[in-house]
Amino acid sequence: MNALTNFAHSRAAWLILMSSAIALELAALFFQYIMELSPCVMCIYQRVAVFGLVFAGLIGVIGHKSRVARAVGLAAWGVSAGWGLKLAIELVDMQTNPSPFATCSYLPEFPSWLQLHEWLPSVFMPTGMCTDIPWEFMGVTMGQYMILAFSVYLVALAIFFIPALKKSV
Repeated sequence: MNALTNFAHSRAAWLILMSSAIALELAALFFQYIMELSPCVMCIYQRVAVFGLVFAGLIGVIGHKSRVARAVGLAAWGVSAGWGLKLAIELVDMQTNPSPFATCSYLPEFPSWLQLHEWLPSVFMPTGMCTDIPWEFMGVTMGQYMILAFSVYLVALAIFFIPALKKSV
């Protein structure tokens, strides 16, 4: 096995995924509660996608030696990062091309069995508007940084996909 394959099978690789996603969640809460920036519904959906990455990392941390667990973790990683990228692109489009016909809803549309905004409103209740750009750093908006973040997660997934599935249970 080469070094990349060994790393893809290690607990450390999955810990990096999980830790980086937790850091993004903490940053989102910092922006919301310390900097008092209101998250929009698209921001909340992106939070859910990042929690999916945390979950994927947790699966890998627990089952990094199992081919099945790695496959489930990789699938959760791919779905979460892909969905998050799609949402971030949509948000940036809403912000750069505002239209009265293309707006986001005031409340998240979670499935009836997963009403996160009711269960934990301090994390999942949107209070801002999607067309607002409340924060920029070096001329780049938060939505644009999230496009970069989700893209990096997808590139990392592509790099680790084949080696992570090679080793047997």
